[in-house]
Amino acid sequence: MSDLATAAEVASERATESEGLGRLADDVVDALRGSEAFRIWVPEELGGLGGSVHDGLDAIETLASADGATGWCTMIANTTALAAHHLDDHWGRIIYGDPRGCTGGFAMPAGTATLVDGGLRVTGTWSWGSGSDHCTWIGGGVRVVDHDGEPATTADGCRAPFVFFDAADVELLGTWQVAGLKATHSTDYAVREVFVPEGRWAQLVGRSPRIDDRMSRFSTFGALAAGVASVSIGLARRSCEELVALGGKRPAGSSRGLAERAAVQAELAIARAEVGQAHSHLRSVVDRLSAHAADGEVPIEVRAELRGAATAAVATATRAVDRCYHAAGGTAVYETSALQRVFRDAHVATQHAMTAPRTNEVVGRVAFGLPTDGAQL
Repeated sequence: MSDLATAAEVASERATESEGLGRLADDVVDALRGSEAFRIWVPEELGGLGGSVHDGLDAIETLASADGATGWCTMIANTTALAAHHLDDHWGRIIYGDPRGCTGGFAMPAGTATLVDGGLRVTGTWSWGSGSDHCTWIGGGVRVVDHDGEPATTADGCRAPFVFFDAADVELLGTWQVAGLKATHSTDYAVREVFVPEGRWAQLVGRSPRIDDRMSRFSTFGALAAGVASVSIGLARRSCEELVALGGKRPAGSSRGLAERAAVQAELAIARAEVGQAHSHLRSVVDRLSAHAADGEVPIEVRAELRGAATAAVATATRAVDRCYHAAGGTAVYETSALQRVFRDAHVATQHAMTAPRTNEVVGRVAFGLPTDGAQL
């Protein structure tokens, strides 16, 4: 990870170019591969860094501060890499043993996988294919059926696995015309009658992982939610930096720069405090869940607390971005302003299902002690 600072610098320098391309610029991807930022949560057994939860979140936050799309793609690469703990050794080494390998995909079982000799035959269309342009393998959640279309299980007992496709077998549908996070290339994608050989899939919840380490014992969906929140926190940090950089700007009709205006000083102070609050609370709950994971099973109350902390972090960090955006005045509306890109990226990040406001409903159910299905926590 010694090259992470270099990767962040390249990402920041190429952010406008990446946004125009609708994907990360080639040298940004090369810098991320060189820093192994895509492989922090890949197990050491498979040649990855085998990093801690904090290692991954630190990198995501740093890179998101440089460029939101870069942080987001790093988050997707690492959260999908948690599937490596559940793959059999053969496919784990093929998919994740490549030092330049990178995975992506969407776990919702939107595809249909028919049992055939030697594996599965898959057809489906998925949304939110973040980073698909630079992924070497792309996954998708599927429902397993037999030849009659009836629900079935694979030979190893999976009903709704996350299957991996060679990137060459995936059609990218070019649907990603959006307001922010444009360079994530989070397009819809599809496969048609693609053969997936036996074992090239992972059951992400409900069974013991093959590789038992600190990340496999952490909540998979909790790591995803914390990763999304870390993107938002990184963007909020950048918004504060951009407002400070505009301190010498004099609004029309004013003899004082922004930095000398009491109202702007107060907004910056509040925004910085909000960033710190979001970061600190999220990380404290991550530590609590990690401690439980080290000792055994994580109680549903702690998993719910992490989801609540991640959802709150996104909301709080986005408020900080809004404060800085409005305090900056008219400068922030121009496409040449990094603050304007940060504003758009931050508001697209708020729409992720893992940290959307409706998440608070299930968190509240757990807090009230009501019966709750914790599978998605």
